[in-house]
Amino acid sequence: MDWNLRELRYFVTAAEEGSFTDAAARLFVSQAAVSRTIAGLEKSVGERLLRRVPRGCELTSTGQQVLPQARKVLAEAVRFTRFLDSRHGVLRLGYAWAALGRHTARLQRDWDRGHEAIELQLVRQNLPTSGLAEGLCDVAVMRGPADARRFDSVVVGLERRVVAFASDDAQWVRRRQVSMAEVAQRTVVIDPRAGTTNSHLWSGGAGQQPTFIKTTDVDSWLDSIAAGRGVGTTAEATAHHHPRPGVTYRPIKDGPRIEVRLVWWRDEPPGGLSDLVDAVTRLYADS
Repeated sequence: MDWNLRELRYFVTAAEEGSFTDAAARLFVSQAAVSRTIAGLEKSVGERLLRRVPRGCELTSTGQQVLPQARKVLAEAVRFTRFLDSRHGVLRLGYAWAALGRHTARLQRDWDRGHEAIELQLVRQNLPTSGLAEGLCDVAVMRGPADARRFDSVVVGLERRVVAFASDDAQWVRRRQVSMAEVAQRTVVIDPRAGTTNSHLWSGGAGQQPTFIKTTDVDSWLDSIAAGRGVGTTAEATAHHHPRPGVTYRPIKDGPRIEVRLVWWRDEPPGGLSDLVDAVTRLYADS
């Protein structure tokens, strides 16, 4: 059906005013423009919506049915316009597990002081691209490779790999660090969608592969570890972002460093991106 928002707005205004003349005055157009525009809507609908009466106009039975629906469409259009306007002033930074770890709060404070025109919003989404592919954020924090066919990315820092285990683990609780081989002797809890741990971490040598159990997000991962069902390996940012009673973190002495990336759509770099990349890179460099 070929109609537009302008036709709906003119129709609703005329129905509310009860007069084409008063509607024209409210819309700051001519009466002829109101009549012509409403006639176009009536042609699309296939029926009359307003009939002229001596004192103005009134709704037909079809017009009475169309009016509330037209109001709903116009209200949604207003909300959509406000959403688009607000998007220009917001930069959504998505993350799956731990944002930027100990740098997260510092980034937010520094950003608020230096960017009055753009609000930085952190959005947690336990998805492989931290919500970027789904349109839930503008820039994503990722600790794994990004699809270069769709996304651009830059490495902003490196993080140590740590192991998480139950705090009453008598074998490890007094240890200052552990090795990847020692982790392989345990059951390892992983999040296959958004975590940084998989079998490839142990695929290069002659050592054994750990047994894996799967969870769905960082909270269930922590719950399983605190309950002693297994241990986990993760970026050091998780230890800063998710301290949990009953869970202890220790460095893995030979664990490979984890690249921290900022990722965005290749054909749609958001406003404020360069400042964000610079700010995050400086935080990791300073540490």
